[in-house]
Amino acid sequence: MSEYILPLEQLIEQFAKLPGVGRKTATRYAMALLEWPGEAVDAFSGALLDAKAKIKRCRICNNISESELCPICSDDTRQGVLCIVEDPRAVMSIERVRDFKGKYHVLGGVLSPINGVGPEQLKIKELLQRIEKENITEVIVATNPTVEGETTAMYVTRLLKPFGIKVTRLAYGVPVGADLEYADEVTLTRAIEGRREIT
Repeated sequence: MSEYILPLEQLIEQFAKLPGVGRKTATRYAMALLEWPGEAVDAFSGALLDAKAKIKRCRICNNISESELCPICSDDTRQGVLCIVEDPRAVMSIERVRDFKGKYHVLGGVLSPINGVGPEQLKIKELLQRIEKENITEVIVATNPTVEGETTAMYVTRLLKPFGIKVTRLAYGVPVGADLEYADEVTLTRAIEGRREIT
């Protein structure tokens, strides 16, 4: 027998499907939702349905968009440099900096044989087609510094070498305000490798 009445249990189960949300957090979300007035719940459910109905994938870069082409792919001033990322969240993070003036290619994940994700499940074929068609002079590989992210970066780099374009990797290192004594070996190695001359 369930711990909660059926409608509440079903709501908890739905929240628990979200990434990073365990049963306790899902229960807290469900209980909070029960306290909302009816119009707030209607607005919440309406926003969910609206987002699901209106948000698409850009046919060129695979980023999220309201139309067939995302605003970045529609911008003709952004030329030459292509930044490869795992998912749309990475695009949003890089765009917040406002310094990058190139375009993106969203892979839709990383290589992870243990989870059944191979090159066929990612937008790698589409990436190679873009490299052939567009006037790309540099590709920045901006996958996360995880084992899977590094594996994906190496795989993509190997595929891009025959095209004769510059392939770079984001530098990773010690965050501003952090103490060196608390940095792990991988972070310190990346910081040393990505060092720059002081001018």
